[in-house]
Amino acid sequence: MHEVFFMESADDDTLKFAAVASHYHGKWVFCKGKGRDTYEIPCGSRKSDENIEETARRWLYEKTGAARFRMVPVCVYKVKEESGGQIFGMLYFAEIQEFFAFPDSETWHVEFFDGVPGELTYPDIEPALLHHAEEAVKKLMP
Repeated sequence: MHEVFFMESADDDTLKFAAVASHYHGKWVFCKGKGRDTYEIPCGSRKSDENIEETARRWLYEKTGAARFRMVPVCVYKVKEESGGQIFGMLYFAEIQEFFAFPDSETWHVEFFDGVPGELTYPDIEPALLHHAEEAVKKLMP
């Protein structure tokens, strides 16, 4: 079981992941990877030559095909692993207005939901990220 914690800030070099809780016409955006039966929010690891916002934008496009969107940072998150290790990431919220033709990537399907689907890739992480983003977006994007 993983535990998720939220913080206001962290050193930039500790941020290894970006997660983007996204809406399209008021619905949550989830993607499903090739060969998977589970859904996930757009997220992924940071490349050494990227800043964390570039990471978030890249994963949002690669996993959903988002072409035009407004994205805001929500907060830093930390995932504490069962082994005792911890991973830091940056949580963003994006309001997607338009999609490009789907990019050639590992994702093969995007769906829109009113809530959180039951079949999640990271069931002990993603609901916490989505709940936190939903609460924060009420303040960030009036």
